[in-house]
Amino acid sequence: MSTYLMSDGVSPSQNLEVPSSALAIGAHPDDIEFGCGGTLAKWASKGCNIYHLVCTDGSKGTWDPNVDGIALAARRQQEQTLAARALGGTAPVTFLAWKDGELQSGLEQRPQVVEAIRRLKPEIVLAHDPWKRYRLHPDHRHAGFLATDGVVAARDPLFFPHLGQPHRPAKMLLWEADQPDHQEVIEEEFFQIKLRALKAHASQYESTMGVNQLDDESQMEAFIQRLRARLTENSLTSDGQLAEVFKLIPKI
Repeated sequence: MSTYLMSDGVSPSQNLEVPSSALAIGAHPDDIEFGCGGTLAKWASKGCNIYHLVCTDGSKGTWDPNVDGIALAARRQQEQTLAARALGGTAPVTFLAWKDGELQSGLEQRPQVVEAIRRLKPEIVLAHDPWKRYRLHPDHRHAGFLATDGVVAARDPLFFPHLGQPHRPAKMLLWEADQPDHQEVIEEEFFQIKLRALKAHASQYESTMGVNQLDDESQMEAFIQRLRARLTENSLTSDGQLAEVFKLIPKI
């Protein structure tokens, strides 16, 4: 197996010890499944308690200008719950329900993330990398900063003391990173679970997956092959394994 070296000459890490619990923080319904769905499925199968926190209501996630945003938000909440269950989550999804496209990472939003971290006490937090260069979608950027700012505030007792006892996650994994240095290998069974979770987001078939009709098998197969190719190409090793890659923050 050939392993690529990082810019500092260090080999990337691979496959963390399965944590007791993990919280994934995404901007929209389906972001978590795309970013780390296979990792969560793998960990859940080995006894990890997995949790979802979704920052926005997803009410603008369509190319159809005539869709009722309130109805779409309700539908996407249902889809996200189904997707979390498909990955092996058993706890309710935490929905912050900020307006899609209008998320901020300020002091109004941060306590909500702190509350979730202190309540759920995850060993690992997974989130968007807010420092990704040329990132266009502001919700992804703000969700990433809410996660990184949230873990700092959640660990220290004088931040938001009314929100419960401090909790310090052990690590963070940031997906969509410019310079990933860690990967989780996704075996075929967990790729299939990730795919099943993504398929739960049926409202996003056209806008995100390129499937114009729900029953178009050829378009769905093309999406599956693109997803498989992306996980293979992103791998930090050259052995053809499927992998989800991250920037690892090893100590918080």
